[in-house]
Amino acid sequence: MSTTLLQDDIGSMLSSVFEETDSPIYVVNPSQETISALMTTLDRQEVGAEVRVLADERTLKDVMDDFLVASMAADLVEEDTLSMRLLETVPNHSVAVTADGVYALVTIGDVVGGLGTDDDTFVDDAEAYYENTWETAEAYSLRTPAISRVRTTLESEIGAETADDFDSVLGSLATARGDGDGLDEVTISLLVAARNNELLYDISKWGEDVGLASKATFSRTKTKLEDMGLIDTEKVPIDVGRPRLRLMLGDERLEDAEGDELATVAQSLLAA
Repeated sequence: MSTTLLQDDIGSMLSSVFEETDSPIYVVNPSQETISALMTTLDRQEVGAEVRVLADERTLKDVMDDFLVASMAADLVEEDTLSMRLLETVPNHSVAVTADGVYALVTIGDVVGGLGTDDDTFVDDAEAYYENTWETAEAYSLRTPAISRVRTTLESEIGAETADDFDSVLGSLATARGDGDGLDEVTISLLVAARNNELLYDISKWGEDVGLASKATFSRTKTKLEDMGLIDTEKVPIDVGRPRLRLMLGDERLEDAEGDELATVAQSLLAA
């Protein structure tokens, strides 16, 4: 027997596939769009089974360069909802395999189809094949910290207002990879720290401790933003050692922006 699932987007398609199963689900050779949609779907939906992604390393890396996706994925990994491993040989097809069906994931225009079969023999063979593939596959190393840990530590170590601003900026972005389409996580951290007049030492130490980036990366990004006029610094004397730098916004357009407008204004200034 065959079964077809039609939805308006890949997230809804995946939700339909994941319904009512508690056995591991294999998502094989997904596209970048499918991986991103998968993370959002798993974050929003209660899935009773572990989702196992088998993907090409280049594809995974490209998607995980987006902090929004990678930090969400890291949360799902910590919750044992998601695991990711690398395909040694990449097939031509993209499929989702559950204990009850095998679905080829096909996108045509505005419709996403899961063209599938629930034939017992075929499903059992496919599940056994990908289980064996999974057992021998190399794990994908995700180095981005979980978004829940980023938020919790930012609030406890820097402050609630800075954490709220961080969330507002992330919520206003479609991507956070710093390639012209979005601001990267270090730039966002420095901007919201400057908005709240935090010390460079404190935000860079937090960022290094939580696994966001090294202090050196924070320092280089600070210099770039300062040179471009987005932030200013002032020296703050301390009892022992060199003065530390307090971060401040360097453009009145940033100062006037609401939290959810900060990213848009910053991007326009960076592009100028």
